[in-house]
Amino acid sequence: MSKPLGVVASGHKETSKAARILLEEGGNAFDAALGAMCAACACEPMLASLGGGGFLLAQTAGGDSQVFDFFTQTPSARNGELDFYPIQADFGTATQEFHIGLGSIAVPGVVAGLFAIHGAYCRLPLEKIIEPAVCLAREGLRINRLQNYVNEILKPIIEATPAAKALATPMFAPGRLAEIGEFISNPDLADTFEALARKGRQWFYEGEAGQQLVRDCAEKGGLISAEDLRSYEVILRRPVSVESHNASISVNSPPSPGGCLTVFALSLLDKIRPGQYEWGEPQHVVALGKVMQAASLVRKQHGLSTAMDDETARQILSHASLDSWYETLRTGALATRGTTQISVADASGNLASMTLSNGEGSSYVLPSSGIMLNNMLGEEDLNPDGFHRMPPGVRLASMMTPTLVRQSDGGQIALGSGGSNRIRSAILQVLCNVLEFGMGLEQAVNAPRLHLEGDHLNIEAGFSDAAIRALEAEWPGVEQWPASNLFYGGVHAVKRSAGGDFSAAGDPRRGGSVAIANSV
Repeated sequence: MSKPLGVVASGHKETSKAARILLEEGGNAFDAALGAMCAACACEPMLASLGGGGFLLAQTAGGDSQVFDFFTQTPSARNGELDFYPIQADFGTATQEFHIGLGSIAVPGVVAGLFAIHGAYCRLPLEKIIEPAVCLAREGLRINRLQNYVNEILKPIIEATPAAKALATPMFAPGRLAEIGEFISNPDLADTFEALARKGRQWFYEGEAGQQLVRDCAEKGGLISAEDLRSYEVILRRPVSVESHNASISVNSPPSPGGCLTVFALSLLDKIRPGQYEWGEPQHVVALGKVMQAASLVRKQHGLSTAMDDETARQILSHASLDSWYETLRTGALATRGTTQISVADASGNLASMTLSNGEGSSYVLPSSGIMLNNMLGEEDLNPDGFHRMPPGVRLASMMTPTLVRQSDGGQIALGSGGSNRIRSAILQVLCNVLEFGMGLEQAVNAPRLHLEGDHLNIEAGFSDAAIRALEAEWPGVEQWPASNLFYGGVHAVKRSAGGDFSAAGDPRRGGSVAIANSV
C-alpha cells in the first residue's frame, strides 16, 4: 500500500479538496497551499480575498524556513472626504465595531504573494494551480452552515453595496442572502483568476484592475494611488524561532508582533508546567489566563500596538525577560488596568502554514473582478492610535501567526488560526494542549478555549465549575459562552510524523476540513 502524498487542513471542504487535487497531480505543499488560497477566495469570500493580505511560513524539505509577508500596506494618498463609516458585527454573545468603505482599504498583497510564492517554490504552472478555484467560482457551490453564520455576522457589510450583496446571493434568486444549501457563484472571479494566469501580477497592480481601483479611490473617497500599487512588494523574512517544551517552534517574524507574543506566552507556560495537573483544572486555566495577561502587558510596555523590530523581539524572548516575568507570575504581582488558515504537509518534507485575511471586507467590490477589497484601515486592532494616522508605505502589523513545530521525536506540525486578536490565544492553547498535555491534533484543536482582553475573560462552554470559580477569583469580568464559537479562532493543523505518517485537524469553530492526498 502506497503512503499518502500529503495532508491539508483548512476552513472549508472545497478549500481542502483543491489542495488535495494539486498534491495528487504532482504538486508540492506550496502548490497545494496556493491552490487552497485561491479556492478559499471562491468558497470563503468573506474571510479570504485577492483584495486582502496574508503570510506564508514555508519550510522546505531541506529544512530552510522563510516568511513571505504579503500583508496589506498603508496608502500614500490623502484625499478630502473619505468613504469611511462604522458598522456593528454581531457574534451573538459579543459585538464588535468595524469601519468600512473605500477609505478603509489598505494596499492589498495577496496577488503579489501568489506570484512570489509560485516563483520561489512551486512545481506546477499557475494555470493548473488556479483550476479548482476557477471551477468553484464559475460553477458555484452550496452555502454551508458556517458560511451562513459568517454572512449573518457581517450582514451590515454585505448589504452596504449592491456589488457586495451580489457575492452572497443565490444563483437563481438574486436580491436576498443565500440560505444554507443554496448555490452561490462568482463568474467574475473565475475570469479574474484566468486573467492573472495569462497576464501576470501587473494586470492587477498596474493594468486594468489596478487602474479601476485607483480611479474609484480618487473619485469616491479612497486613498490608494497608482504608485501605491506599482511599488508594492512581498517581503521575505526569517521566522522567529525558539526552543520550548522540547520542541523547536518557528513563528511569524517582526514587524507583526503576534508570533513573538505567542511564543513568549508559551515559554512562560514551559516554566509554569501546567501539565503537572489535569487538563482543565483550576491551576491550568488560571496559568493560561495569566500568561495571556503577561503577553498583553508586554505588548503595551513595548508599544507593540502597530509593529515591532527584531531587537525588541530578542529582548522579550531573552532568558532574563522570561525569568523576570515568571517571577512576577509566581508571586502574584501581575496587574493591569476575518481570517482563515491553510496548513499543508507533503511526503517530500515540505511544510506550509498560510494565514489570510480580508479584515471583514470593505463592501467595495472592484468592478467586473468579483473581488471585495479589505477594510484593514478600518480595523481598530491594527490602528490603535486612531484611524488614518500611520505614515504612508508602512506594512501593517498583524496578530496573524502561521506556526511550524519540530518535536523532539522528529514529528513536524504546521498550524495557524484566524480570529483577529484571538489568534495568539487560540494558537497558544492548541500548542499547550499538544506539547504540555500530549494531546493529538484533533483533541487539542477541539478542546474548549478562553480569551483574555484587558480584564474581561471570555470562556467557551466545557470548563468545570471549579475552573470557572478560579477564573472568577482572578478576573472581575468573566463571560461564559453557551457553546464553541468562531470568535475563539479557527486553528487548522497538520502533522507529519518522523515515520512519514500524516494526521490533521480542522477547527469545527470555522468549518474545519481535512483532506489526505493519495497516489493514483
